[in-house]
Amino acid sequence: MAHPISAFQAAYISIEVLIALVSVPGNILVIWAVKMNQALRDATFCFIVSLAVADVAVGALVIPLAIIINIGPQTEFYTCLMVACPVLILTESSILALLAIAVDRYLRVKIPVRYKSMVTPRRAAVAIACCWIVSFLVGLTPMFGWNNLNKMQRTQELNGSHTEFVITCQFETVISMEYMVYFNFFVWVLPPLLLMLLIYLEVFNLIRKQLNKKVSSSSNDPQKYYGKELKIAKSLALVLFLFALSWLPLHVLNCITLFCPSCQTPHILTYIAIFLTHGNSAMNPIVYAFHIKKFRTAFLQIWNQYFCCKTNKNATSTTTAETGN
Repeated sequence: MAHPISAFQAAYISIEVLIALVSVPGNILVIWAVKMNQALRDATFCFIVSLAVADVAVGALVIPLAIIINIGPQTEFYTCLMVACPVLILTESSILALLAIAVDRYLRVKIPVRYKSMVTPRRAAVAIACCWIVSFLVGLTPMFGWNNLNKMQRTQELNGSHTEFVITCQFETVISMEYMVYFNFFVWVLPPLLLMLLIYLEVFNLIRKQLNKKVSSSSNDPQKYYGKELKIAKSLALVLFLFALSWLPLHVLNCITLFCPSCQTPHILTYIAIFLTHGNSAMNPIVYAFHIKKFRTAFLQIWNQYFCCKTNKNATSTTTAETGN
């Protein structure tokens, strides 16, 4: 028998659904903009598409699975584990996409002349494929054995229970905190974030040096190039900052859970941290719309071509038909 949903769970589900309804259309719009606008076809925007795909999957897959876990159905261990792993895969995919974007921006300002010959569409596609392969390996590690199955079986044996091994499906029930902290956070989240911080600091330093050079009247193009790079780098650094701001609280709570088992973390803090992680998938399209002119132009083009003008045409056609009658 399923337990009735409490008012708190209903509020949680409502917020999650709202996040999904913002995240999925927003990131589909990002992918659509890159597909239809030739100016958004370079390597950076290919990596942004990879990030958007992960964000769409968060809204369309992870959030529904998170709602299921919150309800806590009775399932077999590995069924619950399969429900818990997608968020690990997509988190790592997002981190690696952000790292690829940071490296790409660095190469743009470090070797602008040789950039196009080095960062080809084929190499960008290979890099994206590698990011997703690594993400699946990292995210599916619990399926390969680093999980809480042995611990739960020992607990069942100590309790003298010989019934079929069925559990209440919760994230912490099946996912090992040692995996989440030592492997996921200390190896695959924190070091890439710190590396990206260093890369962006170097990007801003290189751009500042170029913009501070004494320029002659014949060197307007380099100044324009680095000025544009500065604007895009600031926007993408903001995306990185929002990602870190959204994900670090949950990882800090995981560290507290592992290193201080007696510490009682208020449930409301856990829920806020979860909302931040899921809400991050809805933030990027907003950043692109307000901070990257190429995206803003593409979004307006899509709106005018497929929504605004179409609505006006339908209204005009309806008015004409009514007048004819």
